[in-house]
Amino acid sequence: MQDFGAPVGFRIVTRHPDKIRSLIIQNANAYLDGLTPARQAFFKKAQDDRSPAHVAFLHSLASREGIIERQYLRDIPGERHDVMNPDSWTHDLAFLQSEKDRKIQVQLFQDYQSNIDAYPAWQTVLRTRQFPALIVWGERDPAFIAAGARAYLRDLPNAELNLLDAGHFALEEKPAEIARFIRAFMARL
Repeated sequence: MQDFGAPVGFRIVTRHPDKIRSLIIQNANAYLDGLTPARQAFFKKAQDDRSPAHVAFLHSLASREGIIERQYLRDIPGERHDVMNPDSWTHDLAFLQSEKDRKIQVQLFQDYQSNIDAYPAWQTVLRTRQFPALIVWGERDPAFIAAGARAYLRDLPNAELNLLDAGHFALEEKPAEIARFIRAFMARL
């Protein structure tokens, strides 16, 4: 699970825990610890403020500039921008071509608070089921901060945690390193 994949994954985990063998988590929040107060306020405002100005701001986050500069390159030092494959944002932008597509992205922002509200239920399932888990997290992620990675250890004390010198899209920055973690984790299952 990564980013918006966490709410999808955790909804599956809570509905069908018997079908889950293990978890691989990469910059995917399930704890308030992983959201700065400013990020929590962002999601709350996205839910509550439906003014044209705020909706336009949310739309700007789904623009070409928003996807490239405010997501993929946001937490990458300028001299390292070349580590990010443009295919990543090109792929995302292909799904944001129409106004309808961008509106769906805005609605995901507006509804994200429902995920935060579900964190306690997700944590209960983790605590109860004790899934084997691999957590890899980019420490330079300003959106989903590293405290969110460490928080998993409260409920999954046997999880493997790897904090990396990477941003939100750690898999884009450190693919070989993360692949090694995944291969070793899967071999132990």
